[in-house]
Amino acid sequence: MIRETHKYFKFDWITIIIFFLLVGFGWLNILSASHVGEEINYLDFSQPYGKQLLFIFLNFGLIILLLAIDAKFYERFSSIIYIISMLSLVGLFVFGKNVNGATSWYGIGGMTLQPSEFAKTATALAVAKYISDLNTNINNIKDQIQTFIIIVIPAILVLLQNDTGSTVVYGAFFFVLYREGLPKFYLNIVVSLIVLSILSLKFGGLTASAFVAVLILGYYFLNKRKASILNLSLIFILSTGISFGIKFFYNSILQPHQKDRISLWLRWEKDPEKLEKMKQTFAYNLNESEKAIGSGGFTGKGFLEGTRTTGKFVPEQHTDYIFSTVGEEWGFLGSAFVVIMFVLLLLRIIHLAELQKSQFSRVYGYSVASIIFIHFFINVGMVMGIIPTIGIPLPLFSYGGSGLWAFTILLFIFIKLDSDRINQW
Repeated sequence: MIRETHKYFKFDWITIIIFFLLVGFGWLNILSASHVGEEINYLDFSQPYGKQLLFIFLNFGLIILLLAIDAKFYERFSSIIYIISMLSLVGLFVFGKNVNGATSWYGIGGMTLQPSEFAKTATALAVAKYISDLNTNINNIKDQIQTFIIIVIPAILVLLQNDTGSTVVYGAFFFVLYREGLPKFYLNIVVSLIVLSILSLKFGGLTASAFVAVLILGYYFLNKRKASILNLSLIFILSTGISFGIKFFYNSILQPHQKDRISLWLRWEKDPEKLEKMKQTFAYNLNESEKAIGSGGFTGKGFLEGTRTTGKFVPEQHTDYIFSTVGEEWGFLGSAFVVIMFVLLLLRIIHLAELQKSQFSRVYGYSVASIIFIHFFINVGMVMGIIPTIGIPLPLFSYGGSGLWAFTILLFIFIKLDSDRINQW
């Protein structure tokens, strides 16, 4: 009986401890970024820190439920979960509530729920189920297309709701597919498109095309196995078309505020007056965020002592820009702690994913790691001005019930799947 009871506690506690460290430290920074005045009422649910504390408390019940459900349930009903999640996204076009320009929320009483956060988990389950049913690497064109369709459907639905940040996250599944045998050809295409797009925007289509021509010529003359001149010519023509197409897309398709964000990121603007105006409008948050992080120094100003944080210089700092609070009040040491915790979490998930006996569990584990990585990388890079501004929360850290619960579901389903592996020994 004792041995039978102990099996219910065989979870990867390292992952669970890191999870609670991130959630707890995140709440402290939400408190710093959202409290008003000197008195702090932890049960003041009109304040973000009070609401987040309630979300965390309810999260314990969610964790118990996720771990109590049989591991086979998640695989068996993954398709149904995916369909329900897609229907919830479609329903937003009729019943959705517009928040900050995105119709991504359901209004439930005085609260809101963002189904796109939960759709990532549903997609991860569906991708894991489809690939595991193949019981092989996805090197077949038909299988690749069907897998892409599973990923693209929620991405398009989210994009149509004007939630670009959540749409970008679906690119995380590329890492998963690559691990499961997606040909290197696709990786080369993605990297080439990214580099070509940046070159085209930064230096123009003609310069980008000339750069491609030099690379092709160098490849042709330096490679012992001569490639077909026809193939190389087609690559050049296609690259040139993409180079000028990217520029056309930027000039004719993108909205003015989107152009300004890219322009600021690429440091195009040389006029000091216009640059300052840009920083005081759409880039105000980023500008103040960088100042807050820079003012923290090595050790930070101390908990609840950040002048730019308490002064509310960064609007809505407790959400997407929560990392700037860490930078100001906890300094380089606190920021490094957060980064290290995320890196450890990601490495631990990948390590556990490789230990899985089931392909479903392995694919799902890589999906969890990839989604968290994309969120972490983009959010921290955005707050520090390294990448263009995209509205995307820091996992387990930023304020929000939907985000916290969605990442909890995403992670603890994998912890349960891994527990099933442990208990089979």
